[in-house]
Amino acid sequence: MIETKTDIKITKTVKSRIDEVDFNQLKFGAIFSDHMYQLDYKDGQWLNPQITPFGNMEFSPAMSGLHYGQGVFEGLKAFRYNDGKINVFRAEDHYKRFTRSCDRVSIPEMDKNLFLDGLYTLIDIDRQWVPSEKYKSLYIRPFVFATDNFLGVRSSRTFRFLIITSPVGNYYEEGLKPVSLTTMPDYVRAVKGGVGNAKVPGNYAASIYPAEQAKAQGYTQVLWLDACEKKYIEEVGTMNIFFVIDNVLITPALSGSILEGVTRKTVLKVAKDLGYDAEERPISIDEVMDASENGTLQEAFGTGTAAVISPVGKIHHADHNIEINNREIGPVVKKIYNHITGMHHGDVKESYGWCHVY
Repeated sequence: MIETKTDIKITKTVKSRIDEVDFNQLKFGAIFSDHMYQLDYKDGQWLNPQITPFGNMEFSPAMSGLHYGQGVFEGLKAFRYNDGKINVFRAEDHYKRFTRSCDRVSIPEMDKNLFLDGLYTLIDIDRQWVPSEKYKSLYIRPFVFATDNFLGVRSSRTFRFLIITSPVGNYYEEGLKPVSLTTMPDYVRAVKGGVGNAKVPGNYAASIYPAEQAKAQGYTQVLWLDACEKKYIEEVGTMNIFFVIDNVLITPALSGSILEGVTRKTVLKVAKDLGYDAEERPISIDEVMDASENGTLQEAFGTGTAAVISPVGKIHHADHNIEINNREIGPVVKKIYNHITGMHHGDVKESYGWCHVY
């Protein structure tokens, strides 16, 4: 067992379910590992950290989290090295974002040791669930929600925090094949001053209907524009977005309504270290359409923990369609993707302190 600073009560399952899993046919988020980590907040402190068999929980219909959505979640991954060791990637950065999100919706801060010790111990107990095949991983979902049984609009006095895990393959059915995006100017994802820069359930609930409309029209996801002018690109439904225009890598600047993606930060750092010019700045949909017209739009791709990197081959906006790089994977995407996934699996040396290997 790994050493931790947290006293965690551990109750292991009597019989693992891993033999029932076909690791060659993994869908994203459909299968869950044997155990989960949980603790509760009450009387002003986080209490009783424990790891138990994965299973259902019982709640009151009056639980405030069900009614008012006071909750936060995160998503990160663990990967297997060729020598069998496990790499949990950028866990501290995910903890920091989790803490910022909790602060935005008045959820009490959790000590970093409680978060990370529970996470690392859980992965160690279920380490056989981390797929050995490259480009597959163990998806890790920390989340917290209000548990007061009270139908009044105020911050809950009690909360429950859990971490569950799931062995996964590709997030999109297309895999690393380029996806297609469309703008949906009749809808907005977030506004400045709202919760667009926090990882809260309501952001995703609001995006589901437009995403379904996009899929009905033959597109993979929505390319969100800003809420005020419906002009500046913000992000994709589950990813941040990058463009390569005239040999410069460009991603929208964080404006208060865009989620600060951990993979976004990874791509920016890796791209600069690989010698690419990279900019964080406002970029309009018109600039992208014009760049396609004049031949300077070379590549586009989304980034996120779930998909890592997803090339974009087509964008629809205002009755116009553009194709990017002949709907093929471009050289910039390939180089950055191979470098990051190489770090995930230990094939590329990682010198940033991002990998927790054990």
